[in-house]
Amino acid sequence: MVATKSNRIRRAKSDVIFDVVIYTFLIAILVIIGYPLIFVLSASFSDPFAVISGQVWLFPVNFTLLGYQTIFGDANLVRSFLNSVYVTVLGTTINIVFTVMAAYPLSVKDFYGRNAFIGILTFTMFFSGGLIPFFLLIRDLGLYNTYWALVLPGAISVFNVIVARTFFENSIPHELYEAAELDGCSDIKYLMRIVLPLSAPILAVLVLFYAVGHWNAFFHHMIFLRDRHLFTFQIVLRNILIQNQTTEMMVDADAMRRMQGLADLLRFSLIVVSSAPMLLLYPFIQRHFVRGVMIGALKG
Repeated sequence: MVATKSNRIRRAKSDVIFDVVIYTFLIAILVIIGYPLIFVLSASFSDPFAVISGQVWLFPVNFTLLGYQTIFGDANLVRSFLNSVYVTVLGTTINIVFTVMAAYPLSVKDFYGRNAFIGILTFTMFFSGGLIPFFLLIRDLGLYNTYWALVLPGAISVFNVIVARTFFENSIPHELYEAAELDGCSDIKYLMRIVLPLSAPILAVLVLFYAVGHWNAFFHHMIFLRDRHLFTFQIVLRNILIQNQTTEMMVDADAMRRMQGLADLLRFSLIVVSSAPMLLLYPFIQRHFVRGVMIGALKG
């Protein structure tokens, strides 16, 4: 009795120590990841001089909306932001349509040539022609300096096709197809009226993956876009953050240009503006996101 009780006490103490170590580690990780985000948000609402003098640590100092007023008062930045929204919506729509069109037939086990198509798609995940042939192809197809060069080449992500195919295999019972077939339902109607309404979790996952990818993309945008009026928000943000370029807003607002630290304030404000759309999108699909990822990642 005594030995058993002492063993329980020792195990309880070890569990407490383990919990303390785990919570301490997780809190440290949270601080490391969360503090830069809080600092950027606070700095974007702080006085420019407070930012450049290092007075901002956690909360805004001398609260101001100067950075955001400057951003949304500049026509080029507003246009680039709307360009990014357009490319993201267009690209995500194309991605979802093509991914479903590829994933659903591959989820049907009696689909002729199923394994061959899966093998060909998987091959493209590891091998490509390279950047120069890719650029020449886009140019010869007449897509250069158009938004189609940004959305059509990546219309399908093989990884997302595999995830969606696995979801369809594991979550849509084959008996539903047999019942629909008996009622005279065609394959297209079955997909549109039965499969897709039951696939909200995986569709939410695909929307988030594709939308974030399009919103954050800038490399292909730099290569395939020449006209400044076609530039997306990420290109403008890159020019400001990396190349230290200023936009016409600094010329249009002489009083703002004279303020010390305005450039840093604009950088922080631009980072917040560029991150906000995806942060606002996630709560609307969070309910389906975890379930869609877990089911889609399981091998059927």
